[in-house]
Amino acid sequence: MVTAHRIRASALVPVVLSLLCGLSLAGSAAALDEARTDPVGVWPLRPAPEVVGDFDPPDSPYGPGHRGVDLAGAVGQVVHAALPGRVSFAGSIAGRGVVVVDHGATRTTYEPVTATVTLGSPVARGDPIGTLQLGGSHCFPRACLHWGWISGGGIDGETYLDPLRLVGHGPVRLLPLWRAEPPAPLAAARLSMPYAGWQPLLRLLHLGW
Repeated sequence: MVTAHRIRASALVPVVLSLLCGLSLAGSAAALDEARTDPVGVWPLRPAPEVVGDFDPPDSPYGPGHRGVDLAGAVGQVVHAALPGRVSFAGSIAGRGVVVVDHGATRTTYEPVTATVTLGSPVARGDPIGTLQLGGSHCFPRACLHWGWISGGGIDGETYLDPLRLVGHGPVRLLPLWRAEPPAPLAAARLSMPYAGWQPLLRLLHLGW
C-alpha cells in the first residue's frame, strides 16, 4: 500500500533533478568559460613572491580600491613580463617608473620599475623588462612590485582584473556539493547519463526519506 508520505517524496523527484541539473550546468559552464579566457602567465618576480597587497577593484572608475596586487621584492630585483606582448609604455609617471606590456585584448602593468626595455619592444613570457625600485613603492620603506592587469581602455572604459588569475591564484571557485571532481570539458555531455552522485538522494526519496 502506497503511503501519502511516499507519494509526497516521489513528487519531489523531478523538482530535485531539475535543480541539480541546472546548478551543475551553470557551474560547469562558468568554470569552462574561465578556463578558456584566462591566459597562462608567469610570476613577474622570481621565485614566486609573497602577496602583500590583495586585489580590490574600485566600484567606479574614480572610486577607491587597489587596482592590482603588491608582491614583496627587493630593490634591484629583476622584473619579468607575465605574458608575451609588446611594450606600450616604459617611462616615469609622477616620479615612479612604470612599464606597460600590451597583450592585445589586455595589458599588464608593473611599477615602480626601472625599465630595461623600450617602447615598442616585443617581449616573450618571462622576459626581463626592468628592475624593482624603492621610490614609489606601495610598501615603503619595503620594496614591492605593484602588478596590474587591465582590459579595455577605449570608449567603453577600463576593467581592472585580478592578475593572480594569470598564475592560477585568483578567487576560489566553489564546486557544487555533489561533485567529487573538478568540471571537465565533457561534463555537460555526461549530464544526459544518470549521474552517480544523485543516487543516494534518489534512493532516499524512493524510500520515503
